Amino acid sequence: MAVVSAITPTYNRARFLPGAVSGVLAQSFHDLELIIVDDGSEDDTRSTIDPFLSDERVRYFYQENQGQSHARNFALRQARGDYIAFLDSDDLWCPDKLEKQLAAFEAHPGIDVVHGDESMIDEDGAITSFKNMKRYSGHITRYLLADNSVSITTALVKRKCFDQMGGFDTSIGVADDYELWLRFSARYRFHYEPGIVASYRVMEDQISSDKRRRFAANELIIKRFLEQYGEVLDPEDRRWGLARFYCRKARYLASVGERGKAVGSLLMAYRNAPMDSVVWRALYRMLVPRK
Repeated sequence: MAVVSAITPTYNRARFLPGAVSGVLAQSFHDLELIIVDDGSEDDTRSTIDPFLSDERVRYFYQENQGQSHARNFALRQARGDYIAFLDSDDLWCPDKLEKQLAAFEAHPGIDVVHGDESMIDEDGAITSFKNMKRYSGHITRYLLADNSVSITTALVKRKCFDQMGGFDTSIGVADDYELWLRFSARYRFHYEPGIVASYRVMEDQISSDKRRRFAANELIIKRFLEQYGEVLDPEDRRWGLARFYCRKARYLASVGERGKAVGSLLMAYRNAPMDSVVWRALYRMLVPRK
């Protein structure tokens, strides 16, 4: 019975998978299991995994290709740990990631999710940035409405959260982690522990690199969340978060030349918070783009 279940879904990432697996097995905290779910890979993923299967902590499963959220849910059903962590097969963990985060749970009773910072790496593993967005602790729903500030690569979550509120929503196909954090934020407390604990690899063929699709998915996720859990937010927090989401969307649409749609998004921000300075700053940036 492992204390931590680490979950790694993978699809055609044989080149990067050994680095991810080695990073989990090299953790300074050893009482863990690693559940690898091969989501129908067509490369040599299985032969790449074989050398690691001699470690009894590694469990490998194969399923026909269904998508990342299905693979994560399958792994959750197999998991035996009291805590759940996620590592995509092209990303990396720092060696003391779990040790630090378990210590944070001990130091802060009552928290349910610990998350932290990550470095950006390129396809070859070279660090390209240490810059991170602002992250938050406590009941963070208002901040999550504005943007997803919880990196799944850095998160460590109490198993009870999944037992009580379920796993990943498989109906959208992208941003499944955003939907999860937003839903969990309606009931659970998050804790941000500063410091780099993982590396996120940025490549051209990632689903998460498609910003247009991501904004559309996030908007749908927010709508569904507010319909089901909107009562957890007071009106001011709701307006604050929605104004910032629609301003972000407006700035993106303007940056790709879709000014008509950008104006529509900015109007949504204005309707939610007409006196909020973030709306007027976004309008200024659309009218006077940075050079």
